[in-house]
Amino acid sequence: MGFIKERVAYLKGLAEGMKISSETNEGKLLSTIIDVLDDMALAIDDIEEVQEQLGEQIDNMDEDLAEVERVLFDCDCDDEEDDDVLAEVECPHCGEIIELEEDMLDEEAESFECPYCGKDVAVEWDCDCDDCCDHDQEDDNE
Repeated sequence: MGFIKERVAYLKGLAEGMKISSETNEGKLLSTIIDVLDDMALAIDDIEEVQEQLGEQIDNMDEDLAEVERVLFDCDCDDEEDDDVLAEVECPHCGEIIELEEDMLDEEAESFECPYCGKDVAVEWDCDCDDCCDHDQEDDNE
């Protein structure tokens, strides 16, 4: 935004070239307006510098946060298959570990089929709400 300072400098030069006297009321007014515009241009330059510094700091903090996330969560973002896995459950019939995915479950169902042995594995819905749903079903297959 250096062009604002240039425009104010142009106005100062124009006023001097026109020989506007600061002895007249109009000359005092124009001179004061140009001085205010000059102060505003300087303030805008200062704000732009601070904004640029803050932008760099934010970029650095974003990079640092990404590194912290990678270390804390050991994020391997290329492995999209694990994103669909809700939990790992041991089949009570065959003992295999089942990677439970959302498409394997239905809130109304009382069980799902084990992909290894084909037997039904009972689901017990645990719900923290009081009266909003009817998911509290007991495991009848045990």
